[in-house]
Amino acid sequence: MTPETLAEWLKGEGEPAFRAGQILNWIWKKKVSSIDEMTNLSAALRAKLAEHFRLHALEHTHTQGSHDTTRKFLFRLHDHRYVESVLIPANPALYGEKSDRRTLCVSSQVGCAYGCKFCASGLAGFTRHLQPAEIAGQVLAAEMLSGERVDNLVFMGMGEPLANLDNLLTAISIITSEWGLHLGARHLTISTSGLVPQIQKLADHPQQIRLAISLHGATDEVRGQIMPVNKKWGTDELFGALDYWNSKKKQHLTLEYILIDNVNDSLEQARILAGHARRLNAKVNLIPYNTVEGLDWVRPSETRCKAFRDILKNAGVSATLRLEKGHDIDAACGQLRLKQETEEGIIAAPAKRSL
Repeated sequence: MTPETLAEWLKGEGEPAFRAGQILNWIWKKKVSSIDEMTNLSAALRAKLAEHFRLHALEHTHTQGSHDTTRKFLFRLHDHRYVESVLIPANPALYGEKSDRRTLCVSSQVGCAYGCKFCASGLAGFTRHLQPAEIAGQVLAAEMLSGERVDNLVFMGMGEPLANLDNLLTAISIITSEWGLHLGARHLTISTSGLVPQIQKLADHPQQIRLAISLHGATDEVRGQIMPVNKKWGTDELFGALDYWNSKKKQHLTLEYILIDNVNDSLEQARILAGHARRLNAKVNLIPYNTVEGLDWVRPSETRCKAFRDILKNAGVSATLRLEKGHDIDAACGQLRLKQETEEGIIAAPAKRSL
């Protein structure tokens, strides 16, 4: 709830409006685990809150990984479905001091309808959108579980964020507000498979949110094999929307490119990608394929990945090769949730998918 909606509810209960600020401070700043901990509220008000509201939208059920490495959190929702978030520590600082940057990968849907061929999130199809509290709640829960502040958010977890844009923007308003988590919009990155109308709508949004595009193919022929969304909005339309984005926003775009052996890792694709990235003034994030149970793809050799990267760099493109964290904890989007829901009989074991 926002301060305004909570104040309105409190008014109906005969309580002063300023209680709204106190309640939200307990939740988002002090991060209490129960309403009973809100000690500056009367017992009667605490009883009313407990009767009418859930304090948290998520129930933590499992963690993979350890405190000083990438950790994946599995959360149960009110309807007994599952969603996951991944907390990624930065690499150690240059002189060994503790890194102060922690990135959380946040989910926006239960499952996904877009069926990208490398991804576990959509293997069991789409279930529903996450509500704003369930999106923002992942950040709050990660901070409570880790005992540390999250410095950066990437909406790159389960689901297509731009397909749930209204709920996402409401969650972002909570995350960035002074009464909420107070994280600057420039520390938020939304990733999309390429929903052109929503990219244009987000470009008009006033906050300076960053945008990453799941590209994974530099031509329609290659991208169409991997990204079904490319059949609706091809690369010409997508790059046109990105030109519009650049006319509205200051931050550089990021092109995400998962390298899959003998699918999209040819050096010719690297040369075409370099041309697109140069024109868009975009950074390229190269990610060797992260093994997913149920999918047959293979990651290219490290030598092949570096050759692909070097073509981009030699063309003057800012390119990073992310030898990803979390490969040993099923950190690819949706894997842990698939295992849990399959074990509980919520979904059938997904069939293998191939190109």
